[in-house]
Amino acid sequence: MPPTTARDYAAIRSALPATAPAHRAVAMQLAVDVLWSHLARTGVSWIGFYLKSAGADEMVLGPRRDKPACSPIGLHGACGRCWRERVPLVVRDVASLGAGYIACDPRDRSEVVLPLLEADGSCWGVLDADSYDAGSFDERDANELGEVMRALGLSAHDAGPAVVI
Repeated sequence: MPPTTARDYAAIRSALPATAPAHRAVAMQLAVDVLWSHLARTGVSWIGFYLKSAGADEMVLGPRRDKPACSPIGLHGACGRCWRERVPLVVRDVASLGAGYIACDPRDRSEVVLPLLEADGSCWGVLDADSYDAGSFDERDANELGEVMRALGLSAHDAGPAVVI
């Protein structure tokens, strides 16, 4: 599949509303719909949100495209690590994660996960994108997706540079 390009992210930004939706659920659904419509052709096999469960050491599935996924999930996989450490992760090959990897779709080979941060730095959830191709994501993808999350009011500030695994 062709990798994402600056043109893909420019098209995504132009498809976003001028102001962020007032409700988080509306913003999350808009995000997955816009991202899916522009990134599915690049090999993205799934995109969605995981939200931290109140009082539990797990995350539950939020809005997503375009197939079901595991829910709830523990805080040990890439999504859990991203949530705990509050840092974007680029996983070039999910096989490198070993036994801690949560495989919702065994065909997935790479992923990018971004923390969604409140103004106080606490994390309320993560954006997760998967691909059937190894090496499908890089730091640019993490940065661009982070900009989209901030534009939609889903993250209050930049989480910093991505950790590449």
